[in-house]
Amino acid sequence: MIAAIRTELRKERICRFAACWVILLFCLGATGAPPAPGYHQLKKVTLGGEGGWDYLTIDSAARRLYIARATRVMVLDADSGAQVGEIADTPGVHGVALAPQLGRGFTSNGRASTVTIFDLKTLKPLGQAKTGSNPDAIVYDAVTRRVFTFNGASKDATVIGAADGSVSGTIALDGKPEFAVADEAGRIYVNLEDKSELLAIDSRQLTILNRWPLAPCKEPSGLAMDRKNRRLFVGCGNKLMAVVDADSGRVLTTLPIGSGVDAIAFDPGTALAFSSNGDGTLTVVREESPDKFTVVENVATQRGARTMALDEKTHNVYLVTAEFGPPREPTPDNPRGRPGMLPGSFVLLVFGQ
Repeated sequence: MIAAIRTELRKERICRFAACWVILLFCLGATGAPPAPGYHQLKKVTLGGEGGWDYLTIDSAARRLYIARATRVMVLDADSGAQVGEIADTPGVHGVALAPQLGRGFTSNGRASTVTIFDLKTLKPLGQAKTGSNPDAIVYDAVTRRVFTFNGASKDATVIGAADGSVSGTIALDGKPEFAVADEAGRIYVNLEDKSELLAIDSRQLTILNRWPLAPCKEPSGLAMDRKNRRLFVGCGNKLMAVVDADSGRVLTTLPIGSGVDAIAFDPGTALAFSSNGDGTLTVVREESPDKFTVVENVATQRGARTMALDEKTHNVYLVTAEFGPPREPTPDNPRGRPGMLPGSFVLLVFGQ
């Protein structure tokens, strides 16, 4: 009899425990919240070579990663990290824009104030176009089949026909442009770093539609977009990510990020926004809804990993950086006295879930 009672009590305790777990799992499921992203380093590839770097651009379909590298563009296999080619003679190159529908790519050559047009399959140059002074960000607009370069020294944008390389016009910006993004519906957005403003440009009429202040965001650089929900994500020099309504220009919220941000990316497949920060962190923000955003983690990367590319196919994030020596004396070519890169230390970092 005593043994039977003990058996029944044991069964009752097990049932109670199981019931608690069912209730707990139901409560967690009722929130609708996905699990934490848990981004971590998947791969580190030593690339070496001389020269600094700027923008990274990925062609997810062709599995190629483009790295702007001082006087050339390194082209890597996005899966293995192996170098598969190079676009040479691009002095002071800042970025790369891709027009897959035309089979063409475009580089913004800062020191030469030109754009190099190249074949996406062979990587061979097809021609050049003249731009304003020191073209930095470069964007392809599929709606108009035009390429826009945003020129830091002349504070304007050069518009180039992607099919033939002809210059269609120039847009005065009245400020120093940084990153830009196309909404794929006839608008281009660009940050003005020195004005802490965001411009909306009509890509058909080549006119400025809106000029919006970004306060409390200061010195905006990186820019990305959730095109479905019409939300812009701005990386700010005062360690904030600003979320902006792309139609009204209203700053909806700001979120804390690491210092030294340069690039921002948004993944429509996971509703995550990323900020790559020069202090060696990757800030991950979840878009809970079009009006609610939450910082979910700050992932340790490596100091100097300030620019990135997001692969929408694998949801991986690509960053590059290097090891550095002590700060140097300021010069006309290096007014900030940035430290020199140690030889052979340039690396590709791949982060994913």
